[in-house]
Amino acid sequence: MGNTFHSVSEHVSYIATEATWIESKAIQQLQITANLPDMVSVVGMPDLHPGRGYPVGAAFFSAKRFYPALVGNDIGCGMSLFQTDIKKSKVNLDKLEKQLSEMPDHAPLAWLDEHVPNDMQSHDFMASLSSIGGGNHFAEFQSIDEILQPKLFAESGLNKQQLLLLVHSGSRGLGQTILRQHVERHSHNGLYEDSDDAKEYLHAHQCALNFAQVNRRLIGLRLLQQVKATGELSLDINHNLVEPYNINGIDGWLHRKGATPSDRGFVVIPGSRGDYSYLVAPQPNEACLNSLAHGAGRKWMRTECKGRLSHRYTPLQLSRTALGSRVICANKQLIYEEAPQSYKSIDTVIESMVNMGVIQVVARLKPVITYKTSGEC
Repeated sequence: MGNTFHSVSEHVSYIATEATWIESKAIQQLQITANLPDMVSVVGMPDLHPGRGYPVGAAFFSAKRFYPALVGNDIGCGMSLFQTDIKKSKVNLDKLEKQLSEMPDHAPLAWLDEHVPNDMQSHDFMASLSSIGGGNHFAEFQSIDEILQPKLFAESGLNKQQLLLLVHSGSRGLGQTILRQHVERHSHNGLYEDSDDAKEYLHAHQCALNFAQVNRRLIGLRLLQQVKATGELSLDINHNLVEPYNINGIDGWLHRKGATPSDRGFVVIPGSRGDYSYLVAPQPNEACLNSLAHGAGRKWMRTECKGRLSHRYTPLQLSRTALGSRVICANKQLIYEEAPQSYKSIDTVIESMVNMGVIQVVARLKPVITYKTSGEC
């Protein structure tokens, strides 16, 4: 572990090397969260950064009650990885960019009628299915750049000759509605695990998890159809949720807010839109609440980004990256907010977890083209 696992107090710790950017405000938010009633342990991941009252990139373990506000408004936000049949040696980047730029953010109703599962055909948020959303959500075609653990890579079942598609999205407006209803009734207070209100929330929470999973699958399908390709789902993981869990013999509730589970097999930890992503094999560790970073983590607040970057880069320049990949983002504000410069270095995040012994790096993935929005975000 070296100097990677830092204990702030009896119940608060975080994972970071000396090179990892960690804001003091994020540490303060960890401490505030640790003071909530019945909170047992709080751990910040290397991508830790301040959120709206509670930190992002963290896991929280409580007993007797759980806190919907810690899960936040995007219940079920997570990542799906698809193995595509696109040969990386045959990729025409100009053609791929043109095809994806012509795809609207929201699917036509006829497409939804054909592809949305029957049990969601009358869902209040059906129109949002297969749409990525704003913020840090994205869909990205990637190539296998380097294999570091050949045996583990073979176990992943991925093909190094073909592109991958990584989709990061969640439950769209459904999660926001569930959180708003909870806050209106209970403010940011927790719910006792055996209460009727807890059961009601957990039912809605499960519906949002299901919605988010279907949404990512449909996003993948629509993008692959847009570029006349096919693919198969290889991995799917949620990083915003709460679930019953046992840590160190204590039965309680594990909340993840921007934290990837380390007890469910291979996962992808992405960098910013101009950086590498990594396929990793997690090693569960209860000291880390069996959780990992879910990405690079923000370095700058969204409100700062355009002011910091607009005098140096045009939106067109930000649509081309140092790795030779391209970004489709017609929303000029968003392309500044999501610029690679506004994120931490993914390599320091990965290094922190390697030093902690909670991951083995299996392969490095290189971005080819990233879809954010064609203009309707």
